[in-house]
Amino acid sequence: MVQPRRPLRVVLASALVLVLGGLLGISSALTASAASVDTSAWYLLVNRQSGKVLDVAGTSTDDGTVIQQWSRNDGPWQQWQFVSAGDGYYKLKAKHSGKVLDLWAWSTADGGEFRQYTDLSGWNQQFRLGDSEGGRIRLFNRHSGKVLEIKDRSTSDGAWAVQATDSNAYNQQWELIKVGSGGSTTPPPAGSFPSWPSATGQQKVSSTINVSGTRDGGNVRYYGISSGDQDESQPPIFQLSDGAVLKNVIIGTGAGDGVHCTGTCTLENVWWEDVGEDAATLKGSSTSQVMTVNGGGARSASDKVFQHNGPGTFVIKNFQVSDFGKLYRSCGNCSKQYARTVVIQNVQITAPGKSLVGINSNYGDRATLSGVTILNDSSKKIVICEEYKGVTSGEPSKIGSGPSSACGYSSSSITYR
Repeated sequence: MVQPRRPLRVVLASALVLVLGGLLGISSALTASAASVDTSAWYLLVNRQSGKVLDVAGTSTDDGTVIQQWSRNDGPWQQWQFVSAGDGYYKLKAKHSGKVLDLWAWSTADGGEFRQYTDLSGWNQQFRLGDSEGGRIRLFNRHSGKVLEIKDRSTSDGAWAVQATDSNAYNQQWELIKVGSGGSTTPPPAGSFPSWPSATGQQKVSSTINVSGTRDGGNVRYYGISSGDQDESQPPIFQLSDGAVLKNVIIGTGAGDGVHCTGTCTLENVWWEDVGEDAATLKGSSTSQVMTVNGGGARSASDKVFQHNGPGTFVIKNFQVSDFGKLYRSCGNCSKQYARTVVIQNVQITAPGKSLVGINSNYGDRATLSGVTILNDSSKKIVICEEYKGVTSGEPSKIGSGPSSACGYSSSSITYR
């Protein structure tokens, strides 16, 4: 779906006032006793049907990014501020991007998508609150008069936020929880991560398998491209082209350099039983590329699990790791350096381990961590985030650790059990 050029949106915002007057009168009647909100607060919006929260996909800050539901992790991409637009309407601003919830392409149809976009104060970016059961609300879009809901009543992570005719259905009802107030929805407890899968078969690999499109391994174990040591410059078992997806794969002993991504890629439910040189590496050259590791796990990594050599963003979420050196490292001495971003969401860490994140703050690297649960580390030996002075030759030097403008997390982001 292609959105009209933005100047036209502003013209339409004025032109549609008279056309939609009757429709908006109906919406106003429905929302006359709407719940009030604190415009200075940040809220999580929890869907009644699924118990999941409104979330900006991939933690992106780009215009046009899809709005979805996701398991709660309290990241800034799940935090929304109600900004008054006058006449009882509000704009919903995402904390991490400063952009607002936008009814895409000025749709008036059921199923019209919501995305984030720069605040233009258009009517398609404004909402009136309507009361519902148990103190919950519905959100009526000013342009269409329809309500924000989760598509197809889904309870799955990643289901899209769309609009539909108001029926007061559970997937149209939202609980507002002020950030820091607790609330009825909590992050997944320790032990809720899935158990390691059993292999459905196995395949010895003699040369790198190239993947374009989507490859679903059906939980087959791939192994044996190397001897299983830590030597540098080993070949990967899988090499993913730009846009590729690798899912439901077990990587066994002799993993070599695991998985290489040459651009934007997704690893879904990939499991490393015995990490070799590294589990996976983001290469490529585009500053807009994003490597997403969603689900799965890794163990027995004597050094790094994930390596970031190219530019762009590395997202690690819903992941579990045990017996490791470093979970993520931005390359400290690559011959060409970049400003890199890493996002850690909802991960379970089991000691022993050395550190979660290592970044080069002198090159503009940034890390954001939320929903981290650390098991069996009562003495808190695992370092959460380390900053280095990266170089293009020689060895980088460590310059600090702990929360900072480069290492974005707070004590509430880390739970020890």
